This record gives sequence, C-alpha cells and structure tokens, in this order.
Amino acid sequence: MSYRTGWPNLSWGDSRLEFWDDFTADGAVENCRTAGALPVASVAVKVRLKPGESREIPFLLTWHFPKRRAWYSKAVVGNHYATRYRDAWDVAEQAWGALPGLERRTVEFVRAFCASDVPPVIKEAALFNLSTLRTQTCFRTADGRFYGWEGCGDSAGSCHGSCTHVWNYEQGLAFTFGELARSMGEVAFGQATDERGMMRFRVDLPLHRPPQFKSAAADGQMGTIMRFYRDWQLSGDEAFLKTHWPKVRQALEFCWIKHGWDADQDGVMEGCQHNTMDVEYFGPNPQMGTWYLGALRACEEMARYLGETEFAAKCRRLFVNGSRWLDAHLFNGEYYEQHIVPPKHVAKELTVGMGTTNYRDPELQLGPGCLIDQLVGQWFAHVCGLGYLLKPGNVRRTLRSIKRYNWRPDFRTHFNHLRSYVLGDEAALLMATYPRGRRPKRPFPYYNEVMTGFEYTAATHMLREGLTRDGLECITAIRARYDGRKRSPFNEAECGHHYARALASWAGYLFWTGFHYSAVTGTMTFAKSKKPVTWFWSTGNAWGTVTQRNGRARLRVCGGNIRVTEVVLKGAVRH
Repeated sequence: MSYRTGWPNLSWGDSRLEFWDDFTADGAVENCRTAGALPVASVAVKVRLKPGESREIPFLLTWHFPKRRAWYSKAVVGNHYATRYRDAWDVAEQAWGALPGLERRTVEFVRAFCASDVPPVIKEAALFNLSTLRTQTCFRTADGRFYGWEGCGDSAGSCHGSCTHVWNYEQGLAFTFGELARSMGEVAFGQATDERGMMRFRVDLPLHRPPQFKSAAADGQMGTIMRFYRDWQLSGDEAFLKTHWPKVRQALEFCWIKHGWDADQDGVMEGCQHNTMDVEYFGPNPQMGTWYLGALRACEEMARYLGETEFAAKCRRLFVNGSRWLDAHLFNGEYYEQHIVPPKHVAKELTVGMGTTNYRDPELQLGPGCLIDQLVGQWFAHVCGLGYLLKPGNVRRTLRSIKRYNWRPDFRTHFNHLRSYVLGDEAALLMATYPRGRRPKRPFPYYNEVMTGFEYTAATHMLREGLTRDGLECITAIRARYDGRKRSPFNEAECGHHYARALASWAGYLFWTGFHYSAVTGTMTFAKSKKPVTWFWSTGNAWGTVTQRNGRARLRVCGGNIRVTEVVLKGAVRH
C-alpha cells in the first residue's frame, strides 16, 4: 500500500496531471512534501490477480469531529459519536471488526421489510425516506439527545430547533429507533416547556442557556402530546410517563389560559393559532381542531392510567363537545372549513410575526378552502390507536373531497406564486383549493404548493379508511416524481433537502397492515387477511415478521426485545 497526505498546489490543473503521472508510472503514489500542499489525500493498493480471479479491497473512510456547533451559534454542543471513539483511527479500528455484523443485521432488516406482501410503492416510500435519519438533517449531541433540522440547505441546516409542527408528522424514527424518538419528547417537555405549560416549538441549544425562541405553536404543542403518548405506548416505559406527565398535562392546560387557544374551555380552538403554515389562524378550523382533539384523547388515556380520574373526565368532556362542534359547524357536507373570527385579544407568546397584523380582518387564513391537511390529527390518532375523533362518515367523505378537489393529473396550467416541487406532466395533491369559491384575497402562503409530507398524510389516511385506489394513486405519483431520473429517490424536498415531514410515509405501511402495538398491555394488532400474507413489523425497540394463514398468526421476533401477551387479528384488510 502507498499513500500521500497532500497534492502539490499547481496551476492550470496540473495537480491532477502530477498525480496521474505518479500513479500510472508504477501503480503507487509518493507522499507530497511540498509546502502549501492541497488537502487532498490518496491511497493506492497493489494486488496481483490470476486470470478470472477477483479480490475485494475494502477502504474505510472515517471521521471524528467532536466540536459540533449549536444551530446557528458558535456554542459547542458536540457530537455523540465522538464520545465513543478517541479519534478517526479508533473509528476505523472498531468499525473494521463490527462491519460484518452490522451489514448482516442491516441486510436482514431490509430483506424482511422488502419481502413483505405490501405494494412496492408503499414500501419504497417508507424505506427510502428512512434515509433522512442518516443525513445532516439529524444529529445527536454529546449527551446522546437526538435533534433535527427541518431539512438541509446546500451549505447549512434549514430551520432549526427540532420544530415540533414539522417533526410531529414523522413516523419512521419512532418505529425504528424508539429511544431516539423518546429523547425528543424528553427535551420537548423537560427543557422546552415552561411552568405555565407553554412549549417553545423550536428548542434552543445549548439547553442550559436562557431560551432565545419564546413562541408556541398550536399544532406543534398538541402534536407533541400525541407523540409522547405514542412513544409511551410503544415502549411501555412507565418512568418516562411519570417523569414527564406533569409537563404534558401543563402543556394541554396551556390551551385554557386567558386569551389562549381554547380560553372558554369548550373543546374547540378559537384563539390565535400559529401553525406549520408559518402564519396564525384565527377562529375554529379542522387542522388545529383535530390536533387538539387528539391531544385531549391522549391525555385522557394517560390520566386514567395514572389514576387522575377527574382530569381524565375533563379531557373526555372537552373532547366530546369539541368533536360534536366541529362536525356540526365546520363540516360543509364535503369537507371541513375554517371559520375566520377576528380576535379581540392576542397573547404575545402565541404569535411569531410571520402572519397577519390586521386583526380586524385577518389575512393569510384558510377560510372555506379544502385543505389537504385538515384531518391530520385524525390521521395521527389512528397511528396511536386512539380511535375516531370525528364522525367516521365525515372523515371518509372529506378524504374523497381532498382527492376530488386537490388532485392535479398535471401541472402545465397551474399557477404557483411560491416554490415549485412539481412540474409539467407530473401529478400531485395541492395544499388547498377553493371548489366553492370565496377564496380569501390573500390565503395562507403555501396554498398553491405541493409538499410530499402533507401528501403522505392524506394519502396514507386514505389507505386507512379503505380508499385504497386513491391512496395508492397519490403515493405512486410522489414516487414517480422522485424516481431517480428526475429527482433523487432518497431526497424529498420541502424547505430544504431530506425534509423530516416526508417521514410521514411510514404510516402507509402501518395502515396497510393494520399494525398497532402497545407495550403497556403487551398487545400487538394486525388487520385480518383472507389470504396468506407475511408482513414486517417494528416497534422502535424490536422488529420481526408475522405470517397469517387460515385465520392464524405466527409471530417472529428478529431483533430487539419485546413483551407480547396477545396477538390480535382485528377487522378485515381494507384493500
């Protein structure tokens, strides 16, 4: 083996010429000892082969950067991997022995997933977006906690702070690396939620510094409560629940502060609601409304488990009232609308400064539009096993309306005044349309756009409600856009590359197989299949396969540890 740790810094491209002359002379390279050498290294290995013989020559590219900086500041928070190795050479030495086992377990996981009797497009959407967890979108600080940008810019992260109203959509992390998902909940409630229950929807780093970001998001806060419930159910970690429950409860109670999201405590969000559309909604709307209903249901279940029956009853009462109100007042027979209500008062911590400043006649609202994301809380409630938040018939009619009104088979004539993630003859679901007219002069900013995270939420929900053809058509259209020819199949963009919201695609696999697991009860549930099938399953702490034949299920655990007291085949496959 020969190597050089630098290249001579020559003009006119002669650095490459010098290297080529050196290498082709004898198949080896000599180290460069000139001053001002370029930081380019080369390694060459000589191997003699007999005719027809083949040899594998492994090269390890390792790194060790212990001084990661915090978001946009110069403060050092470190990298977790740097605490496990002395330097890059130590990484290479340890990795060399571990690689065969890591490769074997990785191949076993991927093969089991890909061999499942599930449509290829659903598997591709779930598995390919899982790669985001190994991009610069995500990182672990030296203390082991997991954080994420919203996505990656070309030279830096895009939108800091493990943004709650973006990360609420992801399902891939929770069902593959449960410990990391729980660490996000620990930060959200242990570090980012104050004594009043207000959760900063972007967390500052380092954690010990006084927070610079001091705003709450209605969807972010409610969705993080649902995430906490999901992660507790998947893990069965009672200490996790009991440690953070006081702040989880306070986060829900924050809805009821004076001039807050539900100040009159009727189960309906009416106040100033900052949300993932980067503006504030004023008045009841289905998007924030279903997040709130889902959080009420999650808190009801957790409170009842912990013996707080009075609080559980209050959550139930608000849920029932809010659910009935949304169905009675926001559902127009086809889908749910927003009722724009100018606010009389706005609490300062509920605004970010990106929305309207005209409170008498608020701009940048949804209004009577058909929103792709109007059932997001219901979608997540199905993931969590919390049941229906709204009338099932209204839910299905709404999903049909989203497909009918928001679907575009091509975009040749579509006008979009902001970012374009779909072009020409490509098909997609629009963020919002106004099939009944009355479009606000200035709707919320992204209404003309297309973003895959929102598309997956609606499309996978269609699968859950038995609208199989519609759901598959929408998912197929996304993957056709990211087919490896027009765009990278491993990089679904939104506000940045490798955008976290696209990890909502994992829900398609959950809904197709009817999978749900509660470590609290030890119950694992699948949809009942009339034909023989083998499906992959994962909980974030264990994974394996289940095979169904003649109404009986055979469970196989391939990795991790899990407590299963009962396997339930529930209902019928909806496809």
